[in-house]
Amino acid sequence: MVAPIRETSAVTEDDLRTADDIGMALARLQRLSACVAAQAGKGGMDRSAFMLLVTLVAKGPLRSNALAEAVWADPSTVSRQVAQLVKEGLVERKVDTEDGRATVLAATEQGVRLLEDKRSRRNQLIAEMIGYWPDADRARFAALFAQFIGDYERFLPIFTAEFTGKVDSRGEK
Repeated sequence: MVAPIRETSAVTEDDLRTADDIGMALARLQRLSACVAAQAGKGGMDRSAFMLLVTLVAKGPLRSNALAEAVWADPSTVSRQVAQLVKEGLVERKVDTEDGRATVLAATEQGVRLLEDKRSRRNQLIAEMIGYWPDADRARFAALFAQFIGDYERFLPIFTAEFTGKVDSRGEK
C-alpha cells in the first residue's frame, strides 16, 4: 500500500508527538551511525564511498551521473570518491555497451567480496543485538522499518526542499 505524499490537514497532535518520538530516535540512530562510520573510516574507506560501492553492486553498472543521482550526491564529489574506489580495485570503468563512447562504473569481484564480507559481519552483529527479541517482534520491526525507509525515500525531495528553504511545509515557495 502506497500512501499519498502529502495530507497535512489530517495530521493530529498525537501524530505530531509520534513523529517527534520517531525524529528523536532517528537523531540518536544517526549519531550512533556516524560514530560507527567514523571508526570504519579509520579502516580505510569512508561511508560515502562505501555507499557508492553498495549502489553499484545493487543496481549494476551505472554512468557516473546516474550513480550520483542514485545516491543523491553532487557528481563532482562522486567522481572523487569513484577515483578512490578505482584506485583500490573495488570499482572499474567499462565501456558502456549501449554507447561505446561512454563509460560505466561497475563493482569488481574484489568490491563485491568486500561488500559481502561487511554485510555478513553487519548482519551477524544486528542478529546478536536483537537476538533476544521474540521472532514476531523482529519480523514486525523489519517490515515496519522497511516501510518507513521506503516512505522516507519517497519524501526525500520534500525533506530536502523543506530544510533548504525552497518550499514550506505545504510544498509552496
